[in-house]
Amino acid sequence: MVHEFSLSTAIRLCTPLVLLIPVFLVLRSIPGSDIEVGVIAAAATMIAMGVRLARYRQLVTDTVVRFSAQGVEMTDAYGSRVRLAWRNIEGIDVVDSRVPSPHTVIRADGTHIRTGTRKCVGVVGWGEYQLSPRAPGWLISHLDRLPVDPVIGLPKLSIPLGVVDPLWEHGPMGDRVRRQRPDLFRGLRSVGVGVEE
Repeated sequence: MVHEFSLSTAIRLCTPLVLLIPVFLVLRSIPGSDIEVGVIAAAATMIAMGVRLARYRQLVTDTVVRFSAQGVEMTDAYGSRVRLAWRNIEGIDVVDSRVPSPHTVIRADGTHIRTGTRKCVGVVGWGEYQLSPRAPGWLISHLDRLPVDPVIGLPKLSIPLGVVDPLWEHGPMGDRVRRQRPDLFRGLRSVGVGVEE
């Protein structure tokens, strides 16, 4: 599977390391050799970065997409599952790769910040979902608010295939979609991945 370098992923992984700066400043104020402080700072940064990278890789590894004659299914690291039958897929579009968090952070200047969604290319349609028993209440309420097709009774869902392979349209996953639903690629313009709305 091909994974392209993503600057946004690198920034997301490195940003929390800013929290280590106060620790390093305290270490710097302790009398001793600057070399020792530098070695401690470098080791702490490498350990923190390694933990974050390992956690990110495990999350990506545990996200699985399955294609079958019936449709597309995605299982995430938490055990939740989303299924879209081929006949109910409406198109390919930029989709949210995660639900935005309901938690708000209030900065010192009074600005309210909420974590947003991440965007990637995926398939959109009417399907079904199965939540993990560990799913938080806010996620359940979010899914309960999704629009439901009045005829077939299924909610509107998306499967963010770009989470597994950012270039999926040109690889094996794209081939599987083309075999089942070639009409989804007809007239498809280049979808703007990574463009924030």
